[in-house]
Amino acid sequence: MKTLYVRIVLTFIVIAAVSSIGGLLFTNSYYKKNLLSQNEQRTMKTALAVKELYEHTPGMDLPNYLTQLASLGYQFYLVNDRHEAHTFGSPFKQGVLSYEQYELVMSGEFYQGMNDDNDGLKVFAFFVNSLRNTAGVPVETPAGRSALFVRPDLQQQIGEVRFIMAAFIGGSFVSSLLLIVVLSRYIVNPVKKLTKATGQIANGDYEVQLDSERKDEIGELARRFASMAASIRRSEESRQQFVANVSHEFQTPLTSIQGLATAAADPSVSREESAGYMRIIASETVRLSSLSQQLLTLAFLDQAKQLAYAPFRLDEQLRQIIIMLEWQWSEKQLQLDLDLPETVVSGDAELLYQVWTNLITNSIKFSKFTGTLSISIKPASDGMDIAIRDTGEGIPEPDLPYLFDRFYKADQSRAASGSGLGLSIAHKIVSLHDGSIDVQSQYGQGAVFTVKLPVSR
Repeated sequence: MKTLYVRIVLTFIVIAAVSSIGGLLFTNSYYKKNLLSQNEQRTMKTALAVKELYEHTPGMDLPNYLTQLASLGYQFYLVNDRHEAHTFGSPFKQGVLSYEQYELVMSGEFYQGMNDDNDGLKVFAFFVNSLRNTAGVPVETPAGRSALFVRPDLQQQIGEVRFIMAAFIGGSFVSSLLLIVVLSRYIVNPVKKLTKATGQIANGDYEVQLDSERKDEIGELARRFASMAASIRRSEESRQQFVANVSHEFQTPLTSIQGLATAAADPSVSREESAGYMRIIASETVRLSSLSQQLLTLAFLDQAKQLAYAPFRLDEQLRQIIIMLEWQWSEKQLQLDLDLPETVVSGDAELLYQVWTNLITNSIKFSKFTGTLSISIKPASDGMDIAIRDTGEGIPEPDLPYLFDRFYKADQSRAASGSGLGLSIAHKIVSLHDGSIDVQSQYGQGAVFTVKLPVSR
């Protein structure tokens, strides 16, 4: 299995190699189009200049003349009419001319071999120390016509430069490889830290330490990862708290039922006491059934992806709930302040029925005796606002941000009964309708819950 580090290093090496090959091909193409003909012409001019100077200087010793010129950085190959050859300057290391090529020059023609001696890339052929890589001209000597082949002695002219360039290119390539090996770790290390942090989270440790100060994509990934870890931690804490709350809510009535059932079964307990115990047991089972139903409702809402939308009369639904709860608000002698104009909305009528029932029941429960219960529907720019106001003691300000959390109960006066799930269910249902629910309260002056529903679909 190749690690990410090895893959990055190999990728960079391949890139460097491909780039080198691409650069070489580009250089070769540029050399062929722009420099090759210039080098040929320059070498031919040199050969013609040597020829003309010799032929226009009577009595000049040709071998001595060529020896002197060779010391200036040229290679010469002189062939007489008897095909006797002499080399002046550095010897040619490879390449042999054919009989036809000698005869061509002997007949008075010129020989251009720099473009012919090319078994590979032309840019390299220029540096090949070959007899075929020369320019040939005929030279008239006292002994007859000879063929003179000329080539720059690159080893003598630019030998040091070639070594310097070779050392530079080789050093650059090796340095690039070393930098790739070292700097790739700089890229991979943050990923390794993220991998380690993932393992920590999998083991339940959410206190991950990542370099989130970087301004690049790795820094952004680290910040998002840290945010995700914090979200998972909060979710896990909520889950644990939820389990603890559920256990507590079930354990209390179950303990009561167990104790009362044991007491009712005691032969020494009178029939009246036993009957009283059974009534309490029945009440506790109703409480357990209600709690189970609420938990099932929350589980359904958590998994719900699409609701059964249909248009219905919202004002009629609210009036039905008010009639259903008449015995509760009548018992507290509450005055009703209703502003329910005819309103049609689109939504899941059954689920929204639970929302209004929960909110109105709470408002009745916490209203003062002979207080006022206000319910209104008002159009808004983005939908409808449904407000339910009571005249109870209100909700302490520190409790307001947590009011819709599951199992959260505000001050004990408002939490005398109930499971703490009703407002959570209402909030979840409204959210599934793309709406919002808000609460405003001043302690001692009641509370108002406002549900915002979007325009009908």
